[in-house]
Amino acid sequence: MAITVLIADDHPMIRSGLDGLFSGTDIAVVATVENTKDAVEQTVQKRPDVVLLDVRMNEGSGLDALEQIKKLEPNIPVVILSTYDNPTYVARAHALGACDYVTKGTSRDDLVRVIKAAASGESPIEVGLLYSVASTLGSKKSAGDDVSLTNRESQVLRHIALGLSNREIANSLQISIETVKEHVQNILRKIRVSDRTQAAVWAVRRNIV
Repeated sequence: MAITVLIADDHPMIRSGLDGLFSGTDIAVVATVENTKDAVEQTVQKRPDVVLLDVRMNEGSGLDALEQIKKLEPNIPVVILSTYDNPTYVARAHALGACDYVTKGTSRDDLVRVIKAAASGESPIEVGLLYSVASTLGSKKSAGDDVSLTNRESQVLRHIALGLSNREIANSLQISIETVKEHVQNILRKIRVSDRTQAAVWAVRRNIV
C-alpha cells in the first residue's frame, strides 16, 4: 500500500520535481501546496501519512504551519525539507514536533528512507539532521535545567541558537574569535552536547532564545 505524502513548498519547480522524484516508488503525492495556510488546511482535509514541509515560504513560515498541524493533527508525522540547515530552524523544528529534518540536497534514496521511517513511526534516522539531536538530548547524559552558565556564555549560546557563526558572534559581542571559540567549547561541555545544532535545540527547549 502506497505511503501518501503532502508537499508544501512555494517553488513550483520543487513541487513538480518532488512529485516526479517519487515516481516508481511506493510513495504517492496526494496534494501539493504553496503556502502555510493551504498546508494546514490540506493536511486536515487529506490526512496524508507524511507531510513534507518547507521552512521558508512566501506567506508565513513553515515552522508556524508545523505548530498548527501538530495541534490539529498530532499523529500525522511532519518532515521538514529545507534548503537551510540553520541551527535555529532545526532547533525549532525539533521543539515543535517535527519527526525529522532534511536538506534539499538529500539524495532520492535517502529522502524515500526518511519518509518511510516517518510513516512507520521510526523517525528520526541517521540521514536526517534530528538524529544526533534526538539521540543526545534524549539520553541521560544530556544536561538538565540546573546548568550554570556565565552571562557571557548565555549571550554566546543565544547567538549560536540564532545561527550565527563564530565571526558573527565575535563582531556582535566585540570580542575575539578565539574567545568565542573558548566560550563555545565551555558551553558544549557544560550542557553535555557535541555540536552547535544540539546546543541550539537545548537553548530553544529552555526558552533561552
